[in-house]
Amino acid sequence: MLIKLFGSAVHGVNAVTITIEVNVANAGVGYSLVGLPDNAVKEGQQRIETAVKNMGLKMPRLRVVINMAPADIRKEGSSYDLPIALGYLAGSEQMKGDDIHKYIIMGELALDGTLKPIKGALPIAIQARKEGFEGFILPKENAREAAIVNNLKVYGVDNLKEVIDFFNGDVLLQPVEVDTRKEFEENIHKNDNDFADVRGQENIKRALEIAAAGGHNVILIGPPGAGKTMLAKRLPSILPPLNLQEALESTKIHSVAGRLSKETSLLFQRPFRAPHHTISDIALVGGGNNPQPGEISLAHNGVLFLDELPEFKRTVLEVMRQPLEERRITISRAKFSIEYPCSFMLIASMNPCPCGYFNHPEKECICGPGVVQKYLSKVSGPLLDRIDIHIEVTPVNFDQLTDTRKAELSKNIRERVIKARDIQNERYKENENIYSNAQMSSTQVRALCQISTAGQTLLKTAMNRLQLSARAYDRILKVARTIADLSASEEIKIEHLAEAIQYRSLDRETWGGS
Repeated sequence: MLIKLFGSAVHGVNAVTITIEVNVANAGVGYSLVGLPDNAVKEGQQRIETAVKNMGLKMPRLRVVINMAPADIRKEGSSYDLPIALGYLAGSEQMKGDDIHKYIIMGELALDGTLKPIKGALPIAIQARKEGFEGFILPKENAREAAIVNNLKVYGVDNLKEVIDFFNGDVLLQPVEVDTRKEFEENIHKNDNDFADVRGQENIKRALEIAAAGGHNVILIGPPGAGKTMLAKRLPSILPPLNLQEALESTKIHSVAGRLSKETSLLFQRPFRAPHHTISDIALVGGGNNPQPGEISLAHNGVLFLDELPEFKRTVLEVMRQPLEERRITISRAKFSIEYPCSFMLIASMNPCPCGYFNHPEKECICGPGVVQKYLSKVSGPLLDRIDIHIEVTPVNFDQLTDTRKAELSKNIRERVIKARDIQNERYKENENIYSNAQMSSTQVRALCQISTAGQTLLKTAMNRLQLSARAYDRILKVARTIADLSASEEIKIEHLAEAIQYRSLDRETWGGS
């Protein structure tokens, strides 16, 4: 008897429907699995056989042929256990299979017949709705994640027996329902961290507000204990809230990577990723034999924080250069390529020297001549070229630490950031793939960042006196444009330029004692 049912394969952040044909014939005995399965799919035979027996059913001692189509797409992972097991049982007439073709079915079987969670439930559910399937049957732990897709019945099940009873008509499963918009509205403004917790550092808060308003990358440089990490962790709290489309994009990536908990249906806050400096380049940008999204993609629509930037391997930092510009990463293999989005804000922090106390107001630096510049040179010029704001962080004094006055709340800063972003949305509405000032090309900088004669004189003087490098010119204009937007000013004024100039510390040729 031939049974046809459907599963799905995740390719990048999208899914492809897989047709699983199970033919159980009386002529002969044997088992054949074709259609480019990997070892995890092939090993499923042992899991399926044991699970079926532990459910009190029998495996057919007949000739079984399983075809997984399209045959040119590699089938990977253990999530095909459930549909193959149901094909076995329906083909040997141990359960009814009349309606089985109406559903996408995925799940890994444990030996006792219970179901383990799968990866990529959200993109699979989106594709199932697109192709007109009636429902999606999957492990209960993934049900809320898939249920955010409307017009699709999502059934979360605990074990193989429940699915068999459902198709036999013995059990009526209730579809999982999630009010996506209600949950989204209730949770998008929640943040665990707040700038009100930070004492002092008002100039750093101002720099991060500008960065958030214009989507600028930032590097914080200062001694240990100055508050660089504390400030960086609070950056997502002042970024504009995710819209529903951004939340879906980010959730799909985390779904494919298997990073969503069973209580999570949708990501409500912007991601904040802080990988350790021992990370490999593949772990950062994505890849592997079975390509998975890396940290830069998990930070999509959020923040990637690289603490102790010079301690990262040079190759790791250099592979970020192209994704920072293009906001997507393409992972190519001999037979296929996968593209993951990675539109993130980079915030990096570093000590100014190996001992950490260069330019410290109280402690003396013990590094020898040339050591400071050598340490800073671990971060390449092309990478610094993609960081608009360089800001020195100085330690907070005792009076500021013990100040009982309430600092400004993140929600108040966020309101100003949102207003500035609204101005930019209007400015770039005709420009595809440009959403903030940080994404302007050189041509757009010349057109949109016009400055007065007095402004040009100020900028020329600053570049000469501070010995700023040529790459600082465009970056200063971009940041000045954002400062003007925060002030709701159509033109870039001298005070906007003056403030932007001070955010180019590492571009000064004399910085670091050279």
